[in-house]
Amino acid sequence: MSQAHTIWVVGSLNADLVQRVQRIPLPGETLPGDNLQTYPGGKGANQAFAAARLGAHVNMIGNVGHDQLGTMLIDSLTSVSVDITGVHRIDTSTGAASIFVIDDGDNAIVISPGANGCLSPGDIQERLANIQAGDILLCQLETPIDAILEALKMARAVGASTILDPAPATHCSPALLPHVDILTPNETEAITLSDHTEVDVHSTAMQDDLISQLRAQGCSSVILKLGEAGCYFKNDQESHRVLGHSVSVVDTTGAGDSFNGALAAALADGQALPNALEFANAAGSLTVTRSGAQPSIPHRTEVDAVLAQQPTHFR
Repeated sequence: MSQAHTIWVVGSLNADLVQRVQRIPLPGETLPGDNLQTYPGGKGANQAFAAARLGAHVNMIGNVGHDQLGTMLIDSLTSVSVDITGVHRIDTSTGAASIFVIDDGDNAIVISPGANGCLSPGDIQERLANIQAGDILLCQLETPIDAILEALKMARAVGASTILDPAPATHCSPALLPHVDILTPNETEAITLSDHTEVDVHSTAMQDDLISQLRAQGCSSVILKLGEAGCYFKNDQESHRVLGHSVSVVDTTGAGDSFNGALAAALADGQALPNALEFANAAGSLTVTRSGAQPSIPHRTEVDAVLAQQPTHFR
């Protein structure tokens, strides 16, 4: 995959400290877990890694500390040719996420922001200065909101496209969404941003209402990520539903990030939106079949193989 346009990722870089457990411990309870494993992660870094592994030209903007975890994160991004000019090492600890993965593949995560929490609007003004019309900006919510807002404004000002993954689930600042071209919440995040208390994966009417609420907050288009049920896109002009793939779930960590990185890569490659959705959906489905965030992200040949087996996956 090659394209003239660059994907700029503004976001977090975290070391993922992962343990598999039979269930999440209760307050005051100690449970045995498998051996601790350390993986490169963070929503921003994961999405940059995914887009680059799938062939896109990617620039990462964020912070890490002067520690071994920061070195691990930088080395992982450079291994897939992400441009890390915009990743600075600062005098604080690298961000970290403690992740408990239970037997069915679901997870519970506690994040320590560390250097991620120090990313400022001034940093964005300096490091995002070369973004151009036609480029794609990809953001999440693990870095300060004022820095994300500055990035979205700068991208819009030059004619770049903006994608916001509103994760982890939180009430977005109302100032963000008017600067977003595509919002990509999962079910939990969509509920947090709306007055819904559930998302029925079988109810198009409920999903239409939920998406309408999100678009009323200012974003142009919404892709609702529905896990094993696939995804649903809608804006004023069109709607597309892509069915999920039947896979054996090992670890859901990084699946949404893989989806977003693949979506950006496909759009930057000039793919039409329906094809980009199918590509992203296939990438996300492959990610859950193995452990870790970045190590589980598929290569382009793997995604193409899935699509070749199921070339029409719309409903």
